Amino acid sequence: MKATQLLHDLGQSIWLDNITRALLESGTLRRYIDDLSVTGLTSNPTIFDHAIKDSSDYDSSLTELMKAGKSGEELFLELALEDLTRAADMLRPVHELTNGMDGWVSLEVSPLLAFETGRTLASAKYLHARAGRPNLFIKIPGTREGLPAIEEATFAGVPVNVTLLFSREQYKSASDAYLRGIERRIAAGLNPDVRSVASIFVSRWDAAASGKVPEALRNRLGIAVAMCTYKAYYDLLGSQRWQRSFNFGARPQRLLWASTGTKDPNASDVLYVRALAAPFTINTMPEPTLKAFADHGEPGEVLPADGGDCEEVLREFARAGIDVDDLAGQLQDEGARAFSKSWNDLMAVIAARCTALKAS
Repeated sequence: MKATQLLHDLGQSIWLDNITRALLESGTLRRYIDDLSVTGLTSNPTIFDHAIKDSSDYDSSLTELMKAGKSGEELFLELALEDLTRAADMLRPVHELTNGMDGWVSLEVSPLLAFETGRTLASAKYLHARAGRPNLFIKIPGTREGLPAIEEATFAGVPVNVTLLFSREQYKSASDAYLRGIERRIAAGLNPDVRSVASIFVSRWDAAASGKVPEALRNRLGIAVAMCTYKAYYDLLGSQRWQRSFNFGARPQRLLWASTGTKDPNASDVLYVRALAAPFTINTMPEPTLKAFADHGEPGEVLPADGGDCEEVLREFARAGIDVDDLAGQLQDEGARAFSKSWNDLMAVIAARCTALKAS
């Protein structure tokens, strides 16, 4: 049995961190779903940037959208929705079989809005309505300014993938915003079954600590932070506050491991997949990581609900001079800036491609 099937049977969802026209047209995504137990996917501007820049797969759609008067951000969102709605339809049977727990795709609001609550909310509502698919998440960053938008989007019935979360504290703030939206729906007599996931970025911790800690701590920070967050996740799901919402028909926000591709060339290429095996979570894997795990991976021991030795490991990093709280804020700020740069790069690629198509 493939390692991906074993992980799936353990209770962890495997999502692909990629979407391109070629994946859809070639049948590769279909094969990943059928053969590698993939039950969802995520997208981001960098993925689309490379797909549009490095192939002619989007030229026909770009030409048609230009003829319709589309340009810039509006054109891109139409292009992305073409791919993501097709993927959502492909995953719809999974969505229905799991009663909406799985089978999701994700589309990001413009990262340029990361610090603008009102515009983020308006964009989330528009994209959700425009997609017209029950299994499409709108990605909203869990920044300070994003948290009110997460609450309001949830209250409005928009399924949200909370992104750019790096620490237990950031996760708790995001889950609180989501739960406030659910509680407001219950108070208003609305159906509280609005789904969400909270995406914890893992490998960037170890990239940030690389060269700054003893060899014994190498590539251990991201996993320790994830384990502490997993404990907070379990504690929240067992709380009276959440149980009251369950009683009204709410379903829990699931924890998603993001950035699980190994960045250290000297470490295992399936390091974070093996280390973060846990039921009722999601691991969204870059395509090379998915293939590597299917080829030679195996699930590790299931994460302990009490966080295991995560607190002691974090104390070791503190003794080595790593301020985890400060680094979490730094990583979130850097992530927001990197997402904005990727978005601007994507707009430039689209503009250049459109100019070239007009010239030809």
